Amino acid sequence: MAAVITASTTASAQQTPAPLAEAATASQSEIPDSFRPATPDYNYVRREVMIPMRDGVRLHTVIIIPKGLSDAPIILNRTPYDASRVTSGANSTHAEMLVRQGFATLLQNGYILVSQDVRGKYGSEGDYVMNRPIAGPLNTTGIDHATDAYDTIEWLVHNVPETNGRVATMGNSYDGFTVTQSLINPHPALKAAVPMMAMVDGWMGDDWFHNGAFRWLGAINYSLGQEGGRSGGPAWPKSCYDDYVCALRSGSAAELAERMGVDQTGFWKQVLRHPSYDGWWQAQAVDKILAKQPLKVPTLWVDGLWDQEDIYGTIAAYRATEAKDVNNDMNFLVAGPWMHGGAYRDTGANIGPVPFDSSTSLYFQRHILLPFLDAHLKTTGAPAHIAPVSLFESGVNEWRFLTSWPTDAPTRRLYLQAGGGLAFQPPASGAKAFDEYTSDPAHPVPYIPRPVRDDAWRTWLASDQRPYSDRADVVTYVSEPLTEPVRISGNPQVHLFASTTGTDSDWVVKLIDVYPDEYYLQPEMGGYQLAVSMDIFRGRYRESLSTPKAITPNRPLEYKWALPAASHTFLPGHRIMVQVQSSWFPLYDRNPQTFVPNIMFAKPEDYRRATQRVYHDGDTATFIELPVASSTAADPRP
Repeated sequence: MAAVITASTTASAQQTPAPLAEAATASQSEIPDSFRPATPDYNYVRREVMIPMRDGVRLHTVIIIPKGLSDAPIILNRTPYDASRVTSGANSTHAEMLVRQGFATLLQNGYILVSQDVRGKYGSEGDYVMNRPIAGPLNTTGIDHATDAYDTIEWLVHNVPETNGRVATMGNSYDGFTVTQSLINPHPALKAAVPMMAMVDGWMGDDWFHNGAFRWLGAINYSLGQEGGRSGGPAWPKSCYDDYVCALRSGSAAELAERMGVDQTGFWKQVLRHPSYDGWWQAQAVDKILAKQPLKVPTLWVDGLWDQEDIYGTIAAYRATEAKDVNNDMNFLVAGPWMHGGAYRDTGANIGPVPFDSSTSLYFQRHILLPFLDAHLKTTGAPAHIAPVSLFESGVNEWRFLTSWPTDAPTRRLYLQAGGGLAFQPPASGAKAFDEYTSDPAHPVPYIPRPVRDDAWRTWLASDQRPYSDRADVVTYVSEPLTEPVRISGNPQVHLFASTTGTDSDWVVKLIDVYPDEYYLQPEMGGYQLAVSMDIFRGRYRESLSTPKAITPNRPLEYKWALPAASHTFLPGHRIMVQVQSSWFPLYDRNPQTFVPNIMFAKPEDYRRATQRVYHDGDTATFIELPVASSTAADPRP
């Protein structure tokens, strides 16, 4: 037996291939002079091309085509965030692993994905301009995102042999903004558009300002990232674990931007020149632009009800275009319980600790988005059979399907009461007329519990508001436990009567759902204070958004503004709460509470304490006008 083994071993040695038999000596490199990587079996083809625009500038474009596709529609995503990166999510042989979940769903269902760097960013040629205005008085080049989308689509339908010649634009945030621009003088091959949580009006309530209050750290950091370099600006190093501390030391917005080098960028210079809602902002407001355009392309607007970045624009743009949809078959809206990008990034089963009892994002992708695109882009596509409006209602955690939204539903006035009460009846006469607190710019109210860190950003709009309800510089009003459900559907309207000892002031109003002290369905949510809708208003714009004016001290004045659209049921046993405060830091810059022409350049001596009064008596009774929906819900089926 031993002889057999020896013979076999000898035979194997004699059959060893020559390259393996000639082992390298210790002095030779084991790295080959020219390494030829093996080619895995990919289920897709990736092409990278430079597509020429009408002015000769070429835009870097990545095309992902699942193998075996023919007669396939194209999804076009135009981005300032690096087309190569956003199509390389995982080093995988499977196309669906390269991209966000929503795009992966489309790749799995017979779509070609095209991602393109906008001009001036990453691999694309040309000059970059933040949210480039449409061709006109603010842009005399004749080139904008509308023309670039048109030229790109023209090239794609003639140079991608696998396509059926039908294209949809789709994207979130800035990418959603570029989708809206494709609707201006659209290419005939553009058969559908899906703007998700798009940047629409940067002053009224999207990325840069909310009702005149500047979005401070986020806007400055974003400007640095976008315009600090063609391939992204430098990351600003941290010097504090708690962003609240560093922001407080920074002084005004102009001082912080100069320290970070952002003052070198073109967009920041424009922001400093235009702190009010003047013609520069108004001319770029996408809802106003689209209101003047014919409705030619079926559009699915996607809104996040807890979108921490662009909570204003989607609903505004949908409303601006809805009147043109005479047959109610061109303009669609989906509003889900999502943070920014939540409709296509994850399952949408929850936001922070707040559950929604189902995977709302997957439902949207499979039962709304995919049928909508199939119907308009596939040559064999069946009618979509989706509702004009698909609306998720938190609280009861159900989808509602409507013909339009918001509707002209009746409203109910929710009044602040003396003693911290809240009720649907006007306050009793003779009660205390106001509540008072001190607002100190040296100690502003944080927007999330300290330490303020970036990792809380995505879900902060749904964070627990209990840390603020007992602060001395926040006044809080709460109802008795509800005995019947209160359904709201639309924009709550604030009618705040307040005074200040200063000559300028910010006002923050929060509408909150207070869970029962003990909550058997989810014990850790006992007493949770869920913000349903909240926003800020800068007092200098009480009379005019474009022309700021000093506030008359010590005089009760009415401040009116709309809170973000909400779809929520306050359940029996829950309570409704309203909080009022005068700072929200460092989400928003501090109001010095002394009127200065441009708060961006406020000096240290301008920041002064002020005594704030919130009134709830007679003709100065503060109330929130709630868009109350019928207790009988719309049929929860399309």
